[in-house]
Amino acid sequence: MVSRVAVLSDVHGVLPVLEAVLAEPDVAAADLVVVTGDHMAGPMPVETLDALTALGDRVVMVRGNADREAVEITEGSTNPHPESVWAAGQLRKDQVALLRDLPHPVTIPVEGFGPVLFCHGSPRDDDEVILVDSSVASWTAVLSGVPEDVRTIVCGHTHMPFIRLLDRRTVINPGSVGMPYGKVGGAWALLDRGQASLRHTPIDPEAVCERIVAESMYPDRAAWADEYVHSRNSDLDALAAFTPRVGDGSDA
Repeated sequence: MVSRVAVLSDVHGVLPVLEAVLAEPDVAAADLVVVTGDHMAGPMPVETLDALTALGDRVVMVRGNADREAVEITEGSTNPHPESVWAAGQLRKDQVALLRDLPHPVTIPVEGFGPVLFCHGSPRDDDEVILVDSSVASWTAVLSGVPEDVRTIVCGHTHMPFIRLLDRRTVINPGSVGMPYGKVGGAWALLDRGQASLRHTPIDPEAVCERIVAESMYPDRAAWADEYVHSRNSDLDALAAFTPRVGDGSDA
């Protein structure tokens, strides 16, 4: 059983911020790094997947909706997000195979927590939208199929960090590494011998944007980086956009 787990989510191909988070002492010292989905749909997909897989046995990658959709794009499906279509087209065959085989959800025993369920949207659907302030009825439905002995659930998808208690269960969203809503920098969480904490890695947004422009070949990379690295979309913007979609399976 592992004692310390660093939880990252929604990297979205933003390699410079991922590297900054991985360099954090508590991430480097963690027994395990769990990444709860949407790894590569962004400006540096190939490099980001290589950085994650380079962690070897220390990393567990959970499938996100964008990861599943990337595989579908390579098989001929359409997608409304141009960065996702472009990113999927950059992947090597081994990376497509990696994404195809990613599990969702994943349950891992962690010291002080017992079995912890890691998912993307919700335990039942990688694309489901659930928010910190969603109704009790919505949360009850989302967690209805979770085994009784699982008292901690870690999700992603909405890019906003929170920890909340629901019917004696702890639900954690680490926020987003690459596309944060509300605060510039990489958001993540640490599970450490029964204690959960939200963490934040500060960045130089101008330097990150410059590196993305220099190293990515995505045609709209400058505008994309400016919007997401600078977190132009606030948490209130995100809540307003996502609230009507709670429980509908729409993508984030």
